[in-house]
Amino acid sequence: MAPQEDAAPPAPEGVDVDKPSAARIYDWFLGGTHNYAVDREFGKKVLAGFPIVRPIARSNRAWMNRVVRAAVDAGLRQFLDLGSGVPTVGNVHEVVREALPEGEQATVVYVDYEEVAAAHARITLDQQEVTDWVSFVQGDLREPERILSDPETKRLIDPTRPVCVLLVAALHFLGPDDAPVDLVARYREKFVPGSWLAISHVTMDDIPTEEVSGALKVVEAYKSTSNPYWVRTRDEVGEFFGDWRFVEPGLVHLPDWRPDTTQELAADDDEVRHYVWGGIAERP
Repeated sequence: MAPQEDAAPPAPEGVDVDKPSAARIYDWFLGGTHNYAVDREFGKKVLAGFPIVRPIARSNRAWMNRVVRAAVDAGLRQFLDLGSGVPTVGNVHEVVREALPEGEQATVVYVDYEEVAAAHARITLDQQEVTDWVSFVQGDLREPERILSDPETKRLIDPTRPVCVLLVAALHFLGPDDAPVDLVARYREKFVPGSWLAISHVTMDDIPTEEVSGALKVVEAYKSTSNPYWVRTRDEVGEFFGDWRFVEPGLVHLPDWRPDTTQELAADDDEVRHYVWGGIAERP
């Protein structure tokens, strides 16, 4: 899907379009329309030095779609998407709606702190007429108690029933000062047995030697955005799941997690395999 150069809606009031945003850059990589010139220029510079970034983004989105379908198949009907970003290709509620058996209902709550994500998400949900079962909470995922006590979260998420919590390409934007392991533990303790925690996270564990330099340049480039990120090892990513039990096939590279080559967003497995860890764990 080719990125749209001039299809973005007017920037909502208060949205900074002078500094690139990781969420909007990701949207552009996926071919979405909620991005601006500053994001596209940054994205083009990244692609010039490391073109594999776009297929990595598409692989990550495709993985999330597989996770959501697997959760629906497993009987989960509540979804909390933390750090959801701007509405883009393959939103959670759209996948849920397609995967739900006829006559069944589900709820979805998106969470992101960015003004642009909030503005465009609300417009999208209103246009799709899904606000009775889908909502957006503008807030920082580093404040779990506030997120979970928000009126919209409480309206749609029943804490006595299992929840699928999604942290898709979100935790690598949290640095050591954010104490991310402890933060995720605070979320885990809020959900009942049978809940799922899905995490994808960038890594450099076993990428080809000839690609290390390009990957490091991407990490360095993101320091100039509003969302610098941190690369972590498989063991470090595994810590986020605590004592929850992994759902098969465990913590693996994204193309190896229940692959589905029929997906529209599917990327070249060999090309992107080494760059992101992903897995789901269930609270026992």
